[in-house]
Amino acid sequence: MLFAKDLITFETLIPFAVFGGIAAVAWWVLDMMATGKPRAMERLDEFKHPPTRRNIGEPARGARKSERMSKVLENAAPKLAKPLVPKSELEMSKLKTKLANAGFRSEVASSTYLGLKFIGLMAGLFFGGGGIVGLYGANMKTLIAAVLTAGVLFYLPDIIVAVIGRSRKQAVFLGLPDTLDLMVVCVEAGLGLDQAMRKVSDELNKTHPVIAEEFNLSNLQLQMGRPRSEVLHELGVRTGVSDVRALVGVLIQADKFGSSIAQALRVQSDAMRVRRRQIAEEKAAKTAVKLIFPLVIFIFPGIFVILVGPAGISIMREMGGKM
Repeated sequence: MLFAKDLITFETLIPFAVFGGIAAVAWWVLDMMATGKPRAMERLDEFKHPPTRRNIGEPARGARKSERMSKVLENAAPKLAKPLVPKSELEMSKLKTKLANAGFRSEVASSTYLGLKFIGLMAGLFFGGGGIVGLYGANMKTLIAAVLTAGVLFYLPDIIVAVIGRSRKQAVFLGLPDTLDLMVVCVEAGLGLDQAMRKVSDELNKTHPVIAEEFNLSNLQLQMGRPRSEVLHELGVRTGVSDVRALVGVLIQADKFGSSIAQALRVQSDAMRVRRRQIAEEKAAKTAVKLIFPLVIFIFPGIFVILVGPAGISIMREMGGKM
């Protein structure tokens, strides 16, 4: 019996040993691919340029290694993302818009995103599934758990991108009134629309960095010679906020028909204030309905015990004495 127990324990440890070996080999291969110089050469460079003499702007070794790892991931992402690449241009455009709303606008963002999804799927199937099956054996429950693990890791990049995109949209939505007020002041002071956007991006760099970043990118595109209507339309699509798209439509229409941009901005600012006031009133009206659930679940049972408890104890005592 003792030999059987030892054999079962050894068989249980086999999947963990295989997982550790595969992880160590994968890490060693990635580290060898990412390392630009041998360790001996890096040590010689450190002796040649000690920390006291190293340039202030020179990145640390950990930062250089993380940068090399990111480059390795970018180089490997197109091959990993090939099975998941959208078949049509419309789906690819939707994917790029989704990533742009979250702030990922580079050329390799879509391939890196799809590559991470593929890596998550394979890691969930091989590592998570292998660990679960190795621990509890191969049956229907363990197979379902392995599939669920792979599904969670596959959709984890979607969840992260959605959370980041929602936070960026919220930041743009909250910072848009200050942006409009400052643009109205700049335009009425005699600045053009391009100069007003540049001034807004400079002034709001600390308070609203997301809007400042988007306006900086639009200013850069305008300086490169792109038409203003295309730049403004891309700004509305890139942010993904309905108020920004409405503002962009007003600016394009004012620029096309030659009407006053300051008046258009002022009208749009007033409309946005009215809309925000209506949103606040709507949330205030929903407060009474939302308070019902905590009242019923948390407050009402305590009140019930306090009010009915003494009477119930007295009734129990009287009934118990008579019986």
